Amino acid sequence: MKITTRQLESALRKGVARLYAIHGAEALLALEAADRIRDAARKDGCTEREIFFAEPGVDWNRLGAAASNLSLFASKRLVELRIPTGKPGTEGGKAIEAWASNPPDDAVTLVVLPELDWQQQKTKWFEALERNGVLVEARPVTRDELPDWLAERLSRQGQRARVETLEWLADRVEGNLLAAKQEVEKLALLLPKGEIELAPLREAVTDVSRFERDTLLDAIHGDDAARIPRIVASLEAEGEPLPLLLWTLTEELRTLEMIRAGQRPRRFTPPQRMEALQRTARRHDAASFDRETLRAHRIDRMIKGVETGDPWDAIVDLAMGISGRPVMLEAA
Repeated sequence: MKITTRQLESALRKGVARLYAIHGAEALLALEAADRIRDAARKDGCTEREIFFAEPGVDWNRLGAAASNLSLFASKRLVELRIPTGKPGTEGGKAIEAWASNPPDDAVTLVVLPELDWQQQKTKWFEALERNGVLVEARPVTRDELPDWLAERLSRQGQRARVETLEWLADRVEGNLLAAKQEVEKLALLLPKGEIELAPLREAVTDVSRFERDTLLDAIHGDDAARIPRIVASLEAEGEPLPLLLWTLTEELRTLEMIRAGQRPRRFTPPQRMEALQRTARRHDAASFDRETLRAHRIDRMIKGVETGDPWDAIVDLAMGISGRPVMLEAA
């Protein structure tokens, strides 16, 4: 059974399952989900805890032996299997598949995984976890979801805020969920319970927004041009390597050109991302692709110091152009 971290609490209220597996891109949500499962297991009678690290060279026979071992004091136990790489190997995959197919009756099993790509999610051991247990996905909180996420966190500490206040706060913490959590917790110490007004919030909250290249791509394909300059400014402040950022945008431009020509991208593209790419590609034609390719070449020359201009400003123009909101090129 597949659920998200937001659905986990209600699922645990219905009862504790014998097997859980957590994976996903958002480390904070994965960590909190694991803590909730551990707490629910303790309340369900798991007084012992066994931890199995899937490290290189580990003896996977130990996991199989743990399945047949009875609890020392005949009580329930929590068995944690941590796979930091998400790649248990052939032997480990077979051991996990066997465990998931027949988990011990006296145990609650928690498998902790990192973010997995589509190929890892097609492995037999992962499918066995999904088929026989509760698969909890720690999905990133999008910008559209962030105000609701903040409102939920505030409500846990007896606070609330209007939509415009939540939107202001979301702008300050976007892209850095751990810092967002810390800022919300800080509000419980600095401001009273009840409704939080914008004015005191402005004084209490630090701008901790942090962006990554994927955030910029999301803004480009989300037709959210207003966010593009902010994200690029944040990347510049964080020391993002300009050549790497230019390469990312150039590759995105090439992918859009392929899609516009009716070709499939060279790499596997999830359906949701493919839809976003197709929407953006429809805003382009041959002339716009030539214009943005020329702009990318000029940025490369700026980075190398053989052409004048601010490459960071030009990166904003390139991102806007890729999104379908072109900024006119100056004459060469």
